[in-house]
Amino acid sequence: MIPFRKMHGLGNDFVVVDARKPETLGPLGVSPARAAAVADRHRGIGCDQFIVLEPTGPGADVFMRILNPDGSEAGACGNATRCVAQLLMAETGREQVTVRTLRGELPCERLPDGTIRADMGPPSLDWRDVPLARAVDTAHVPIDLGPVSDPAACSMGNPHLTFFVGDLDRIDWPALGRAAEHHPLLPERANIGFAQVIDTDHIRLGLWERGAGVTLACGSGACATLVNAHRRGLCGRRARIDLPGGTLQLEWRLDGHVLMAGPATTSFLGALDWAALGVA
Repeated sequence: MIPFRKMHGLGNDFVVVDARKPETLGPLGVSPARAAAVADRHRGIGCDQFIVLEPTGPGADVFMRILNPDGSEAGACGNATRCVAQLLMAETGREQVTVRTLRGELPCERLPDGTIRADMGPPSLDWRDVPLARAVDTAHVPIDLGPVSDPAACSMGNPHLTFFVGDLDRIDWPALGRAAEHHPLLPERANIGFAQVIDTDHIRLGLWERGAGVTLACGSGACATLVNAHRRGLCGRRARIDLPGGTLQLEWRLDGHVLMAGPATTSFLGALDWAALGVA
């Protein structure tokens, strides 16, 4: 049996397993099939991502591996970063920790209101880094889905496409997100955001997440939305972003780093049994 913790950031939920001490846990042996079995909301535990904490070297407190429900691996996840940071803070008694991901080191701190703020690093804006299939202006990507078109793109360690819409409630953005994820211009697929700019410091966001579908919140998606909206002259460098699961506070600093603040919550504890989940 493998202990796990179910956590979420604004409803963006995770199964978190601590594999930093294999001598006590035993080999975890995570495969795409096992990650998918855990994420299954009908036959498994259910989550947007399966998070594995692994030992790491100097410069960070932990390495966070992120597995999507389809078994693919993600390079970044803002809400999971805050959840893992909260665990590390409780473990160490410190108010500042660093989470290492495939994207790099993400410093985190606890704010006076109890929320966790993560430095998600600078966005990547070149078409090769998103990546896109060919050279285009990432501020105006030539994708037209009928009800929405002309998105902006960037990478926050994972690829993001942001469509700007007049009224989020008047479009079927989950269906559009499903279609856009597999567009030929997106060779590694992408997270698809639909942003309604309410004011220069206030945005509503619906997010279709690559490999997961509709999620209540997406931290890296919120970061990408602020970056893309500011590049288009639609908002300032700070904004409140309202997602279906709640609100995140974002800032794109002048040094290029994107800061994201919001809550992190533990739902329950449990234990994994691969045989009970029907995977070898």
